Amino acid sequence: MKVLVTGASGLLGGAVAVALVDAGHQVTTFQRRPSGVPGVRDVLGSVTDAPAVAHAMRGVQGVVHLAAKVSLAGDPADFRRVNVEGTRNVLAGAASYGADRVVHVSSPSVAHLGSSIVGAEAPAAEPEGARGDYARTKAQAELFALAADGPALRVTSVRPHIVWGPGDPQLVARVVARARAHRLPLLGHGAALIDTTYVENAASAIVAALHRLGDDDGVVRGRAYVVTNGEPRPVAEVLAAICRAAGAPVPTWRVPARTARALGGAVERVWRVWPGADEPPMTRFLAEQLSTAHWFDQRRTRADLRWAPGVSLDEGMERLAAWYRRDGAV
Repeated sequence: MKVLVTGASGLLGGAVAVALVDAGHQVTTFQRRPSGVPGVRDVLGSVTDAPAVAHAMRGVQGVVHLAAKVSLAGDPADFRRVNVEGTRNVLAGAASYGADRVVHVSSPSVAHLGSSIVGAEAPAAEPEGARGDYARTKAQAELFALAADGPALRVTSVRPHIVWGPGDPQLVARVVARARAHRLPLLGHGAALIDTTYVENAASAIVAALHRLGDDDGVVRGRAYVVTNGEPRPVAEVLAAICRAAGAPVPTWRVPARTARALGGAVERVWRVWPGADEPPMTRFLAEQLSTAHWFDQRRTRADLRWAPGVSLDEGMERLAAWYRRDGAV
């Protein structure tokens, strides 16, 4: 199959492109800079540019849409333009140029309203209640994408949860940098259970979803699936494992969760007026993520996608440690 992957220059997008090439598909990637993935055809552009999206769509049968603005802060208009209008452009291009299936890659944050999620499957996306511009716009985009499922275009949504792995410039790099600078606290007791997803598992689930859209049973069409390793651990344990893999100090000092949420709200207000060069050190959403449980029942995901993770959490941490010993030491 000829497949278009948007956002393949990112950690997960690149892994998806690799998995598709390994499965024998002809892969075109579409993003603002070269993907660096061997065996693909790169087309450079932005999902906000409808003609460029249409050009990249020519001749493809399947689409995996990962491109998004992912940040804890920023201009709300930028989030809408990339996450919502960009998704509209991708769906319109797919419909116009004959692609018959689209996997929209979303996020569990579209349904995280600030309280614990314990053993849920995939709660409905709630743009009004989601925390922050990223989550709100991804929720809007997911609802729009799933509504586009119809006779000519098959659509499903996959929500990988807390994706990490070797070379991750987001979660892993920031955790390690803050730990080394002694600026990584535990919120509350650090006992809240959270699910995470090793990057290869997230990629294989997305490829499985693309394949399942081609089946006549229609099981996955118009539905959203949360994908995780299915191994919830206390947040303190997850952070400690990442730090040990990188040879960084394990966080031991604590901040009350309520204090962190209040601080995060204050930082957000300051950031809107005087944005920093990097991500804000704390937001209300981040404080909620680090102090509330969010783990998911994976039985329907695995049954419907006919998929299971191939890399355990412990094996993933071993691979991360090996990468730091080989390539990531600073």
